[in-house]
Amino acid sequence: MADRFRAFCKDEILTYAYLLLYIALSSGQIFFNKWVLSSKEINFPYPLGLTLLHMVFSSVLCFMLTKVLKIMKVEEGMTPDIYATSVVPIGAMFAMTLWLGNTAYLYISVAFAQMLKAIMPVAVFVLGVAAGLEIMSCRMLLIMSVISFGVLVASYGEIDINWVGVVYQMGGVVGEALRLIFMEIFVKRKGLKLNPISVMYYVSPCSALCLLIPWIFLEKPKMEAHGSWNFPPFVLLLNCLCTFALNLSVFLVITHTSALTIRVAGVVKDWVVVLLSALLFADTKLTVINLFGYGVAIAGVAAYNNHKLKKEASRASVDDSEAKINESELAESEPLVASSASSK
Repeated sequence: MADRFRAFCKDEILTYAYLLLYIALSSGQIFFNKWVLSSKEINFPYPLGLTLLHMVFSSVLCFMLTKVLKIMKVEEGMTPDIYATSVVPIGAMFAMTLWLGNTAYLYISVAFAQMLKAIMPVAVFVLGVAAGLEIMSCRMLLIMSVISFGVLVASYGEIDINWVGVVYQMGGVVGEALRLIFMEIFVKRKGLKLNPISVMYYVSPCSALCLLIPWIFLEKPKMEAHGSWNFPPFVLLLNCLCTFALNLSVFLVITHTSALTIRVAGVVKDWVVVLLSALLFADTKLTVINLFGYGVAIAGVAAYNNHKLKKEASRASVDDSEAKINESELAESEPLVASSASSK
């Protein structure tokens, strides 16, 4: 009994440690990117180039870990057809999300960007209904209305609103929603399940290529015209390493808990980012209306996560029931097979 209790405590402590690691890395990466893009000391206002570096670094590191050092394993089953029809759209939307999301930091505060991200469940649900993955109901319509109302109130309370930044951030939200929809289609229709390290291995090179093409036309001429910039190589390496560590922490959390747990942890992380950004950045000025609207939106997000949890639980119970029925049918059929064989 004592050994079981110690093992349980160890697992609980390890799970919370992974959750805290994810929240810390996710929040820190947001602040790190904001600082790199807007800091006058570093002077690197190239969000597309920074995101491209992240994807190239992730591609190289994934290859080293899986194929050279063989510390991690890439799951098999990928075919050229699946890659072209599933991985490429996911990689393109992932690149779009990161690019537009990082660009928004040049125009709006970190706190306001996080408030706008609260609209994500609405975008995912609307696109899911359009793709036939979700079913419209009165309850879901109410939840989506609460989230939308909260985001609108939070936006109304923003003192220095920049609509260019809002457009970039909302474009990133749409890209992330499309990525999640493609991921669900990828799992359901293709029947191929990959762990996050395998997803990174396949998606990162595709995302890097999708970012390289617009970078050549949009930012490369500006970078060449600017000449040299004060960007320490150590900061560049550390920024890319933090991005990879964040993706790895997502893998650890999902492995030890579930995808829903990391969504709940994401809500906590968003609040941490909103409150800390008011202390770290001069462009962040929170108002009572901001916080009230964001609180309403987060309440709607919590209701959405609770709805998804119940849905997943009911689906799991149905699968268990079907499995038990199949087992009982198999057990009943075995004596018949035996008797027919003996009659011969």
